Order: sequence, then structure tokens, then C-alpha cells
Amino acid sequence: MTDETTSRHDRVRRHPTPGPGNSLADWTDARSPLRVAVSYVVVWLVRTSPSLRLKRWLLRRLGVTVGPGVSWGLEATPDVFWPELITVEAEAIVGYDATILCHEFLQDEYRTGEVRIGERAMIGAGAIVLPGVEIGPDARVAANSLVTRDVPPDTTVAGVPAEPMGSGKTGGATEGDGDGSGNEDAADSER
Repeated sequence: MTDETTSRHDRVRRHPTPGPGNSLADWTDARSPLRVAVSYVVVWLVRTSPSLRLKRWLLRRLGVTVGPGVSWGLEATPDVFWPELITVEAEAIVGYDATILCHEFLQDEYRTGEVRIGERAMIGAGAIVLPGVEIGPDARVAANSLVTRDVPPDTTVAGVPAEPMGSGKTGGATEGDGDGSGNEDAADSER
């Protein structure tokens, strides 16, 4: 993990796309259509194969850095345009239908950024990780969360956008913490 003053936006590279159209309209200027087509086919195989060994092998062929013992769930999707910007460290789990994005196509630019998933981190089913995000070792991302910023080591995050849920390996708010939203004063005033 980088220091706490660095955000994902500081690690994302901006690529201006001048002209009247949005950046996605000219995606073929950003990436070779043949490369994207081949990546798409390989990603489809990664998403549908039940074999973790085959998934790891295919992900490495795409350029993803995959540590030993990584588990990549069914229907989980690595970035099709820039898969080589993904690092998944040893024993991490990417859950069912999770999406790891390394690009964002916007109106006047597109952005690319590395995504790093630390050792033994867990990404829940249906979660989406945005470009430039670093997820620390032993961190946990709850199902259906949108990860818009770094997740510190040994932290559980959940929601849209994903926010910390408590401390340590227990993951949830502890007794006396109010509703876990940080709005304890509001919760007290409603009693």
C-alpha cells in the first residue's frame, strides 16, 4: 500500500481525447481492436472455466500478475482493455461476478490505472473495483460493493461507495458503535 495521502486519482493516468465525440467513440485509437478481441475471448474463458489452475494460466496469458493460490470466481471479469494493469497477490480471492476495472472512458479523456489486490484479500461477489485502487493484504470487500478508494490492510469495506465497516478481522460494527455509519450523535438524538 502507498502512503495515505495518495489517492487512486493520483495513480490514474489521464489520456485526453480531443474532438467532438466522447472518449469511448474512439476506443480503437487507445487499444488495438485485435488485442481487445483476443482479450475478450480469453476473458470469456476465464469467466466460465471451473478450473482455478486454468483461470490462473489464462489470466497470466492476458498479462495479469497472478500470485500462487489465487482463486478467481466464476463470472468474475478482469479488465478487457488493460488486463496487464492488474496484480492479484498470493492466496487472494476474487468472488463470483466481481469486476476489476483498469480503465474509465469519459467525455473528454480516458483514464487507466493499476489495480493491486494484496495477499489473502477477498473481493466479494458482484463487487466492482475502479482503476488505481489498491486493496491491502487481508482486506475484505463485501458483495456488491463499489470500491472507489484504497482499502487498508485487514479492513472490511462495504457499500456504494465502499466504506470501512469496523476494525480487525471481525468486520462488523462493534456494540456501542451506533449504526456503524459514523453518525452516532444522530442515532443518540433519535432515542
